[in-house]
Amino acid sequence: MSCYDSANVSLFASKTDATGNLPLAPDLALILDLDGVVLDSMPVHELSWQRYLESLGIAAHDVSSRMHGRRNDEIFRDFLGPDADPRDILAHGAAKERLFREMMRDRLEQYLVPGIAAWLKRTVGIPTALATNGERPNIDFVLDGANLRSYFRVIVDGSQVSSPKPAPDLYLLAAAELGIAPRNCIVFEDSPVGVAAAHAAGMRVVGVLTYPSPLEDVLFAVPDFLDPSLDHWLSAQRAEWR
Repeated sequence: MSCYDSANVSLFASKTDATGNLPLAPDLALILDLDGVVLDSMPVHELSWQRYLESLGIAAHDVSSRMHGRRNDEIFRDFLGPDADPRDILAHGAAKERLFREMMRDRLEQYLVPGIAAWLKRTVGIPTALATNGERPNIDFVLDGANLRSYFRVIVDGSQVSSPKPAPDLYLLAAAELGIAPRNCIVFEDSPVGVAAAHAAGMRVVGVLTYPSPLEDVLFAVPDFLDPSLDHWLSAQRAEWR
């Protein structure tokens, strides 16, 4: 969307050296997914899904391909069938996430995506949101457990929209609450489902490569938040006015 301008990169780099803040132009916003972007939680989520489904007598050998980027109600309906009682689905979802938090509790810090905590500290003054299909207890568990809540002006979850990712609803809600036009929001995503949602919302997408498969249709990609090239890419972005 924006051309790389070495002069502008140098200008922002000097400001970054002085303030320590991210080199982001005014009127842009950042929106982050939770799982796979803030927390590399997929290995533990997958294991907790396997254990929970097996406790119900359900084979879970293909759980990885059926869970990624989806809400729990969708996943359970997939395994239990379309006629499953919604109350049972809700109860199973809550129980599965309790198991996940129990398994993650003593390992939360080690599963943070490398560099994310220090990177978020540099977003001071930048409109920043968290937008995830995940459930609120998991959001609270991660943000409070890792002391990251204060960096997000807006937090939206899958229960707040009728259509979760890959629909654009969640990202559009985050942009509206930030007061920033979707075209001026930069989304950080790890999954094809999330990338599709951000594109549908008309946003710019940075891939975070914690997902085992390659990400397509992203403007830029980094393995984690320690990659110094991210600052250079961000410094070249400009707000668009129509």
